[in-house]
Amino acid sequence: MAGKAAYVKFDVPEDVQNMALNAVEVARQSGKIRKGTNEVTKAIERMEAKLVIIASDVTPPEVVAHIPLLCDEKKVPYVYVNSREELGKRAGVQSAASVAITEAGKAEEDIKKISEEVSKLNK
Repeated sequence: MAGKAAYVKFDVPEDVQNMALNAVEVARQSGKIRKGTNEVTKAIERMEAKLVIIASDVTPPEVVAHIPLLCDEKKVPYVYVNSREELGKRAGVQSAASVAITEAGKAEEDIKKISEEVSKLNK
């Protein structure tokens, strides 16, 4: 990552990013996801989000800057990925600044693994 955005609180290894992107795709097909900052914010506030994925190349950064803080407050695991295009593609749209997995479906195990990895990173 070139210049890290201010809202990115920790670096996420490539393998964890890939796991998160795969979880989005699996959850989209077998569970439920919320796309877009407003939907993601609502999912976190309503305690529906199991995992939140935030792109680290969002401009302006203010669009998603509140999400990590809200996740911390509500104890929702979150992870960063490098590209909103890639995140969007996995979520079935052109581009997504953030995605919340609300029903894991077949991604349940992956989400547990990602949450464990993220809790180690987010210290």
